[in-house]
Amino acid sequence: MVAVGVFLSTMDSSMINVALPSIMRSFGTSLPQTEWVVLIYLLTITASLLFWGRVADQVGLSSIYLSGMLVFSLGSVTCYLSATLFQLIAFRFLQAMGAAMMMATGPAIIKTVFPLGQLGKALGLVGISTSIGLMTGPVISGLLIHSYSWRAIFLVTLPISLFACMAGLLFMKPFSKKILFEKPRVPFDWAGMIFWTGMITMAVLLSTHHSGTSAKVIVYEGLICFCFLVLLVKTEYRQQAPLFPLSLFRSHSYAIAMFCAALSFAVLFVVLILMPFYLDYVLGFSAKRIGFVMMAVPISVFFVSPLSGFFYDRIGARFLTTAGLTIAACGLLLLCFLSAESSAFNVAWRLAVLGCGQALFLSPNSATVLESVDPQQTGVSSGMLATARNLGMLLGVSVAGLLFGMIFSKLSGGQDLRQYSPDQVQIFMYALKATFTVAAFFSILGAGLSSLRGKTGKKRSAQKTKLE
Repeated sequence: MVAVGVFLSTMDSSMINVALPSIMRSFGTSLPQTEWVVLIYLLTITASLLFWGRVADQVGLSSIYLSGMLVFSLGSVTCYLSATLFQLIAFRFLQAMGAAMMMATGPAIIKTVFPLGQLGKALGLVGISTSIGLMTGPVISGLLIHSYSWRAIFLVTLPISLFACMAGLLFMKPFSKKILFEKPRVPFDWAGMIFWTGMITMAVLLSTHHSGTSAKVIVYEGLICFCFLVLLVKTEYRQQAPLFPLSLFRSHSYAIAMFCAALSFAVLFVVLILMPFYLDYVLGFSAKRIGFVMMAVPISVFFVSPLSGFFYDRIGARFLTTAGLTIAACGLLLLCFLSAESSAFNVAWRLAVLGCGQALFLSPNSATVLESVDPQQTGVSSGMLATARNLGMLLGVSVAGLLFGMIFSKLSGGQDLRQYSPDQVQIFMYALKATFTVAAFFSILGAGLSSLRGKTGKKRSAQKTKLE
């Protein structure tokens, strides 16, 4: 059931990325406006994951997980019916709330069901579901857009999610008591929720208002964001059960794993957001062909992710995570050598290198986080891990829109991407390569941090079990 939820959420993410050029044309909107279809989804998930992780620890992981699947299904239907870009963004909020409920509880359910010694393998198998969702998403999206319209992508997941929800009510019932931790009821940290949501919302607004916005407004937004950060830190240190448990970050390995998870997904989403526009606007590929080319990332994840989880159970996380982010950086630098005459194969194999690096990193890094916390904090830690990943996605989308938009606008005399013409191909390529270079720096930074983490994994866990 967890694998199904992962499949649905990742499939939806990969489909919407391919559909962005079509959505922009359909509504006649700019890139900063259109990217809010992705931003609102990631912002909602990032803001609410910790909330659902905390609630799941109190009422049961399975209840929150299955409810999330229902909400996700409802959001998909309403997205299909949206008549304006504003409606689509609003309904994506609803869809994201359901996805957040599933993401906050999925890894925690896995840790509870599987023995500690098989945690890496279990996460690696879930990585297969991730890769299948990412792999089928671009192809299905391309075929649906080519044959029907971008609206159809929101209905394709509906039968699967409804069937999985009904099956979950039967098969997850035996585990409902097992995955509910009895703990004293404590007041919910509403202040932390408000400050956390306010901080990341202002950060997103700050990174997306890059054209037509005065310096005064940008300074005010920056100050408000900083104030929310200070209030969040002060509030969380005083709370009995904080929404954002800063005490967990006292663990060296935990802090590094969280930060690197955010960097990893930021790097990935810079590419996933901009690459469809390159394939469409510069190379002139059809939506169907774009879907096939974008499959290169998930196909590589499909083969590498299980191996990564297998090796983590034997050698730990440090080498695997460092190597993974280094390979991802190499993939980004290779993408900088693309041109306006590149073939589909030249694009695909470079994307595959990026995907291999991401897959090598993900399973060991996730297992490191879940291994290092007490069972009573599983739901919260699972929510924080998913929050770090989605915060990284949010950063990636924002950086992609900000850097690419600023460079393209400056070199084209203030024009937006919706006004793109074939004579601006060199400007487009310069902006694309500059953005990918910055993303490569992020990945190298993450690799350096990963090399500093302790020797975690199966060896240390086995010693701990032996002592007990």
